[in-house]
Amino acid sequence: MSNNNNKPLSTRGKALRLNLDPATYGTFAEIGAGQETAAVFFRVGGASGTIAKSISAYDMTMSDAIYGPSPRYVSRERLGAMLDHEYALLTERLAPKRGDTTTFFAFCNTVRARAYSDKGGAECQGWVGIRYQHRPGGAPNDILLHVRMLDDTYSEQQKSLGILGVNLIWAAFNYRDNIQTFVESLIDELRVESMEIDMLKFTGPDFSWIDNREVALQLVESNLTEAAFFTSEGEVMQASEKLYRQPVLVLRGSFNPVTLVHTDMLTAAAVEFRSRLKQPGQPWIELMEFSMNNLFAVRSEVTHAEFLARADVLQKLGKSVLISKFGAFHRLGTYLSRHTKEPVGLVLSVDVLEKLFQEKWYEDLPGGILENFGRLFKHALRLYVYPVLDRGHGHLRTAQKAQVPDHLHSLFEYLLQNELILNTAPHATRAVLDYWTTDVRIMIAENDPRWRALVPPELVPDYERMIASGQ
Repeated sequence: MSNNNNKPLSTRGKALRLNLDPATYGTFAEIGAGQETAAVFFRVGGASGTIAKSISAYDMTMSDAIYGPSPRYVSRERLGAMLDHEYALLTERLAPKRGDTTTFFAFCNTVRARAYSDKGGAECQGWVGIRYQHRPGGAPNDILLHVRMLDDTYSEQQKSLGILGVNLIWAAFNYRDNIQTFVESLIDELRVESMEIDMLKFTGPDFSWIDNREVALQLVESNLTEAAFFTSEGEVMQASEKLYRQPVLVLRGSFNPVTLVHTDMLTAAAVEFRSRLKQPGQPWIELMEFSMNNLFAVRSEVTHAEFLARADVLQKLGKSVLISKFGAFHRLGTYLSRHTKEPVGLVLSVDVLEKLFQEKWYEDLPGGILENFGRLFKHALRLYVYPVLDRGHGHLRTAQKAQVPDHLHSLFEYLLQNELILNTAPHATRAVLDYWTTDVRIMIAENDPRWRALVPPELVPDYERMIASGQ
């Protein structure tokens, strides 16, 4: 069914080709923005060739009666229940009659779109998925995605969601062997400003070759989202699923390699972070974030494999991982505050804090450095500052001793006095501060055995394997 020329098919063209293909047949269950995907198939003609059933259960009581009760109606769990029910019903009733010649599918979505009564501010987002066979009689596979809808009006969101649905169904049947083409085809005929796809996951026997973390990286690289979130178990998730109502302590870095300084930065910050929680025993998420667009780093090409290798070692330490395109710290702060209203702590070293007070980084902001800090501290966010050893004099530079331009010193003092910048030096381990990450990286490159004492012990075998393989 693939298009044989280089010109992309239109939304209508994709729907019509699917309608005319006798092998694809399925159910459409759409909740939240009208039955807009099914409507595209009806409008182009020949829909009886594709649509076995189309349904929307907007009333919660009706929805619960069909799919079972759910604490959150716009959630991955609700989408899963819809796919379970609709695909099972479809194949139970139709497989005996046409299972030998048909690839069955169930397309479902549950979406919180712009409501008539909205006054603004409510997030419009939802879950979209397809369960389908690659071949008649084959075992089913799932493709799930989470979308943030950014259009201003309900009608625009409805139209965009319908196009996304057609693109997903077409890609499932035509682009499943090329992840980049699959990802980028999802926004065919859509403006990039219309939506953000911040999670995409493939499961099933025919997708055993796919590492969903690489799919998440492709979303970031293709500008469909700004960040990819992996749990400490290596599972790809939409960030709110893990961070919702959770305090977050996040460390930014390149983690090339992970050293004892990194783990000590988190340990030292945790002492201060815990003391400022509503309940001292409250758990939190420790998140390791590294950027494809580090504001302060020299630009370099890093492959997906290298990003995932870094994620592997961080997950071995039990940490969740965020790989982003955030350069400025305020963009990371805004992202985290969108997913949790609990306190957020950003952990950084004194030398990075000093760079935050260099105005050259904020020339793109109309309000300059003041706008940067206004955005950064808009929510329940604080900076937890780790000391750096001054090799020239042998003493520690702490948060209070950070070197900032004279004309910004009053701003710096304000942030200190209001505890938006906090010093973690009293809790730092002096013994790990003698070597920087760059020192350890050079030791590894030069096969200097001292590096083994400077990284977490459980990671030594991993780095030894990387060295042996030439990575």
